[in-house]
Amino acid sequence: MNPMIQKPPTPAPEFQPRLLLVDDEPRLLSSLYELLRVQDSYQLVTAATGAEALAHLNRQQFDLLLLDLRLPDMSGHDIMDFVNAREIDCDVIVMSGEAGIEAAIGALKRGAYDYLRKPYNPPELIKTVENALQKRRLAVENMRIAQRLENSEKMYRYLVDSSPDIIYTLNHEGCFTFVNDRAYQLLGYSRDELIGRHYSLLVHEEDQERARYVFNERRVDERASRNVELRLKCNNSAAGDRTFSNTLMTISLNAIGMHVPGEEVSRHEFFGTYGVARDITDRKRAEEMISYQAYHDILTDLPNRILFKDRLGLAVIQAKRKLTELAVMFIDLDRFKLVNDTLGHVKGDELLQQAARRLKECLRKGDTLARHSGDEFTIVLPELRDRADARAIADKFQEVLQSPFDLDGHVVHISASIGIAVYPNDGESIEELLRHADIAMYQVKAQGKNGHSFYHPSMQDMSHQKIALEQSLRKALENNELEMYYQPQVDMASGRIIGAEGLMRWNHPSRGLLSAGEFLPFAEENGLMLPISDWMIGALCRDLLLWNAAGADNIRLSLNLSPQYLDRGDFFEKMRNALVRYQISPSQIEVEITENICIRNPQYAIEQLNKLCQLGVSVAIDDFGTGYSSLSYLHRFPIHTIKIDQSFVKEIHDEHGHYPVILAIISIARGLGLHLVAEGVETEVQARYLAANGCATMQGYLYHRPIALSTFMETLAAQNQADAPAVAVPAGLRLASQA
Repeated sequence: MNPMIQKPPTPAPEFQPRLLLVDDEPRLLSSLYELLRVQDSYQLVTAATGAEALAHLNRQQFDLLLLDLRLPDMSGHDIMDFVNAREIDCDVIVMSGEAGIEAAIGALKRGAYDYLRKPYNPPELIKTVENALQKRRLAVENMRIAQRLENSEKMYRYLVDSSPDIIYTLNHEGCFTFVNDRAYQLLGYSRDELIGRHYSLLVHEEDQERARYVFNERRVDERASRNVELRLKCNNSAAGDRTFSNTLMTISLNAIGMHVPGEEVSRHEFFGTYGVARDITDRKRAEEMISYQAYHDILTDLPNRILFKDRLGLAVIQAKRKLTELAVMFIDLDRFKLVNDTLGHVKGDELLQQAARRLKECLRKGDTLARHSGDEFTIVLPELRDRADARAIADKFQEVLQSPFDLDGHVVHISASIGIAVYPNDGESIEELLRHADIAMYQVKAQGKNGHSFYHPSMQDMSHQKIALEQSLRKALENNELEMYYQPQVDMASGRIIGAEGLMRWNHPSRGLLSAGEFLPFAEENGLMLPISDWMIGALCRDLLLWNAAGADNIRLSLNLSPQYLDRGDFFEKMRNALVRYQISPSQIEVEITENICIRNPQYAIEQLNKLCQLGVSVAIDDFGTGYSSLSYLHRFPIHTIKIDQSFVKEIHDEHGHYPVILAIISIARGLGLHLVAEGVETEVQARYLAANGCATMQGYLYHRPIALSTFMETLAAQNQADAPAVAVPAGLRLASQA
């Protein structure tokens, strides 16, 4: 046989009862043996003495003992006493020739199954044996069934008590008849505290009505309660180490009625309720958190734009019904972008949080403050008595925002531009009110910021002009409408032009010549500074070719660099490629940056400016003293020139006066060995004061206004002729430059 092929297992034989036959008469014992041997299912063992019988009983288990009372060494009663004393599980049938009744009574008292007199009737004996064994089989089976039931019940109770849910049953009166251990773990009530008590003990007062129909459910099938949410009360005074973080727990309840099986369900047949309650407190908390975050700004914890529009919509409906007014405010924080760029986004976020708290303190009950986006906030003021109420709140906003903000040691000042639209005069829809409040806010910004203004229809025209300007600016590059103007920088000692600042102008097709301040802010807002700056570098290089051809290659050109352009990764490459392409010496170029660029991202700015310096381009700080600069930056950054801002120059009214800021800037430049240029010089008094105190280079209307390239070339030509009359600018070159 192949060892890999296993023989199928032999079925276990059926149970064969084992019988012990005890009789001292060999003929009777043999006859009894032969009588029972015909029954194939019996295993027979014989004994002729009491000692032999006891030996067999000690060695193995017997199902039935057929016992003769009269034995040579002891009586059958002694053997039965032995069986009982040892608690041997074996039924006994006594067979005896004793005529007295005492022997039978003694046997039955000792637990004999039956008592047969000798000589016995063989069929009667066989029947008695079968009955005794059948009774034993039934007893054994019942014991097995009982054991299985007990094990099943233990398993069921273990599963029920180990369930993560509360499992309970109620009687027809709604009182607990069973509750698993989970009730104590979740609610703090022990089983003894709940059994016999009404379910309403656990249910929150506000949910009692709903619980009446679902907790004590009587229905079955599809009509039974499914996933009904209720709140249960926790036993916070539970003894021991049980503690509860909440007094209430939210559950999802499934319950079904229990009825007499096999009968039609009716009111009289109902005997209780079976229910399962699942703790969904954490899920409800998570859902509430998700819902909250969907309608609130995470940074400031204020309502977001979605929730604001919802509340504004409700306020409009209420105002329409009550025939009252409401106000919508649009707030933009002035100077926030400067603080954010200077101190970083973390400090910017902190400023927004502090500003939001201050604004919130000014609100009335029922008002809604929301963060619209960035540094913009919106407010709805329902049930407005008159515009004075809105004006008073706007004044409060401006007042609380004017106090300095402490951002981890950095003290900053901001203000707010506030636009106000009033329902129903300024609009009857959410979109109209928000749009008109936004327009009014931009009107405040256009007038110098730090104020508030109510919407007026005339502002709509200005808003349209702004949109039209933005659209036109996008086409300006395509239509070649931009042009570079130049404001000369003059050396006081010689009166000669030694440099010029390039300033952009826009030849608008309908509005005429626009200065940089009239359109570059729009370019920065709308992402146009990058293509405009690309155009500027190319235009300046082309103009420098004409300068150099006219012999003005010793004049330095200053160009203003947008922070957005400096942040761009390929700025340096673009500058170097343009200089190589047009064969311009880097020493002729000076890049002007505002001091705030240096603080915005110092390490990145240092890397970019160092590259320029290695290339040969010099760096100037424009508007020095007006931002958040630190003297340490002048040591860290590769700076060659400081430009005194015109706001300081304008303060000079007496050439013999004392102007400490001007003197401090001049001293800094002298101490660090930096070139110094004064901007916005408009009077002789200003020029003499600056020259007397050590500023040798000036720029302003006193000398030259910003002029077109052709006029600038003519000015340079005139200067060259004055220096060397024999040298003249070729007419062809003048014509080319004018073209």
